[in-house]
Amino acid sequence: MRTVFDPSDLSAGHFYRLLTATIVPRPIAWVSTVSADGVPNVAPYSFFTVASTAPPVVQFTSVGRKDSLRNIEQTGEFVINIATVPLMEQVNATSANFPHDIDEFATVGLVPERSEKVHPPRVAESPASIECTLHRVIEVGDSFVVMGDVVAVTVRPEVLAPDGAPDFAALAPTSRLGRIEWGLTPQTRNIERPTI
Repeated sequence: MRTVFDPSDLSAGHFYRLLTATIVPRPIAWVSTVSADGVPNVAPYSFFTVASTAPPVVQFTSVGRKDSLRNIEQTGEFVINIATVPLMEQVNATSANFPHDIDEFATVGLVPERSEKVHPPRVAESPASIECTLHRVIEVGDSFVVMGDVVAVTVRPEVLAPDGAPDFAALAPTSRLGRIEWGLTPQTRNIERPTI
């Protein structure tokens, strides 16, 4: 026997809480942008994934029209910084609804670092970042899916494994769960894909 939840019977806020407590864990895109006026912004988004590998495209969803989305639409560029367990408090602090003219790097105590191929700075404290130019924005209900063409990925050497990709444990990503819960870097298990 299961409890059935019908979206038409619940408020949007209730269904949001239901979905975000069910679809877990969710990786966090810690998005840094710069406004048209040159004000740096950084904010976390937990609806985040890869959209395509060839060409490389990543995506995150903004629930509502927020500063990150406006900045990206104005400038066409953004950086996704990987949110990690040691940075959880600062990631959370950047989720506050700051006025659009506030430099969130300075307010939260983060160091902006020059990106390789785009104007918005990456978060120096984050061990990996994905630099993007705007591919497209798709409006879906009350949300906006932001897709970015990946123009560079930067990774600190200390989190790279011998195969050249980030080591999961060394990267130490955090995730969002339901309510006010955050996920720590979980244990892993290696399973080979089946061949037929």
